[in-house]
This record gives sequence, structure tokens and C-alpha cells, in this order.
Amino acid sequence: MYMLVENRTSSYLHLKRSPGIRSWSLFVGIASIGLAAAYYSADSLAWKLFYMAGCFFVAAQNLEQWEEAVFDKNKGTVCLKTFNLYKKILTFSKGGHEQVVAALNEIRDVNVEEETVRYFGKGYVVVLRFGTGFSHPLTQSAVLGCRSDVEAIAKLITSFLELDRLESQQDLSQSSETEASDADEPQDTY
Repeated sequence: MYMLVENRTSSYLHLKRSPGIRSWSLFVGIASIGLAAAYYSADSLAWKLFYMAGCFFVAAQNLEQWEEAVFDKNKGTVCLKTFNLYKKILTFSKGGHEQVVAALNEIRDVNVEEETVRYFGKGYVVVLRFGTGFSHPLTQSAVLGCRSDVEAIAKLITSFLELDRLESQQDLSQSSETEASDADEPQDTY
């Protein structure tokens, strides 16, 4: 699952993403190696604590981030938040939260992009394109394989922001301008 819809109204859209089953499995696997090394070793207590702490930090480092995207039409902003357990532990609760805030009226397009994920193949991520030329991914990590889930979230955001209506209005205005300019040109007859 790419992102879950936490809350949706006509003026508010809240999307959430938590670490997946692969991430939690890797976390438990690495942490259990530390526990097993500490339990079965004949080393001193200090070394056993070092084994457990080291494996726990490596496991926490490999855990995916918690991510949120809040689109609020009343405030006119989109807020992209990330929470990382590893950074939170290393900074003793002072860090770990990152936040990007942008104006909703600056978003011009929502696309699905393909990324190459080392050792695993292709992953997909939703990218917000802004009128200033800036692009920002909705999440920091791509989801493997499930392009349809990512496209469904992109369509949800596009319909919420009414970008599909804006595109159709721009297409109509461009076609009418072309027809008007064609009518102004003199017609050659042979």
C-alpha cells in the first residue's frame, strides 16, 4: 500500500504512510541477531549490551519513515511531514521530524514517476509539480511494484485539487485561441 486516506472532506485531504511489512520484518530480523548474539555469547555484560544496542541501531536505521501529506484548501497549503525513528533516537527527541509546506495554488500537476530501486527493480512515487518549476515527491521512498496504488493516489490528489478541470479549461481556451488566429490569417486561393 502506497498511502492510506486518513481523512477526506471537500476542503481537507489527509494521507498517511507507515513502514510496511518488509521494513518491520527487517527490523525484527536485525534486532533478533543482536539479541541472539548477546544471549549465546560468553562475553561480558558490556559486550552483550553493545551487541544489542548496535543491532538495534542498524535495525532502526533500516526502518522506513512515517510520512503524512495534508492538503488543506481552507489554509491554502499542502504540508508534507516525515518522521524518522533513527534520527529521533540519535538526537534524543530533538530531531526526526521534517516538514515541507507549500501553497496549494502553486501545484500545477501531479505525476507518477518510476525510480530504480537497487537490488529490487522498479519503484513508483507521486511527484507534485509546482508552477515555479520545483518538483517534490509526495513520499521520500518509492513503493515497489504496485503502480496502480500509486496512480490511484495521484488521481485522488488531482481530483481533490481539481487539476483535471483546470487542464480541460486550458485545453479549451488554447483551441479557441488557435481557431481565432486561424480565422485572422488571409486565405490564399489558387
